[in-house]
Amino acid sequence: MPCRATRSRAAAATPPFYEVQGKRYFVLAKADGYVERGVASWYGPTFHGVNTSMGEPYDMYAMTAAHKTLPLPAYARVTNLKNGRSVVVRINDRGPFVANRIIDLSYTAAAKLDMLREGTTLVEVRALTPAAPDTLTRTAELPPPDLYMQAGAFADEDNAERLLSRLRAAGLPGAALVSPLPRSRTCIACA
Repeated sequence: MPCRATRSRAAAATPPFYEVQGKRYFVLAKADGYVERGVASWYGPTFHGVNTSMGEPYDMYAMTAAHKTLPLPAYARVTNLKNGRSVVVRINDRGPFVANRIIDLSYTAAAKLDMLREGTTLVEVRALTPAAPDTLTRTAELPPPDLYMQAGAFADEDNAERLLSRLRAAGLPGAALVSPLPRSRTCIACA
């Protein structure tokens, strides 16, 4: 449970709406179910040490972000749609107030997403809430339906069957063989 000072800062940082540059932004009452795709940017040394909307000094080396409408504080998984890299950030600031951008990431979060050089990238922002488990938290029995890992490629189907048996015995019941491509003799074991 946050301390009283944190709760009061959060309450002050989460009014029902606020205005910046003549535009009114309405803050969401809850982060539950929030998912958005768009452009992310990052902010660094110029703002380092300056107070965020939560009243905390901005730390460019922390895993934080600024968002226009999510309640403060909130947590979100941000995924770079160009390379698949993903980070979890604590949203403790407002912004970015630049056209077409949905989130401003700290220097460190941007570095982990490999977007420092470009400055912006396409991302998916997915709010994380205690009631809803993160969709990337999976077990071997429930891999994402569109994710496959090649465990081997074989000219001899018997060798592929042996590997398949070992994978299943190791706790990967979803392991399967992929039929050879036309004009190919290769059999691929996927887990």
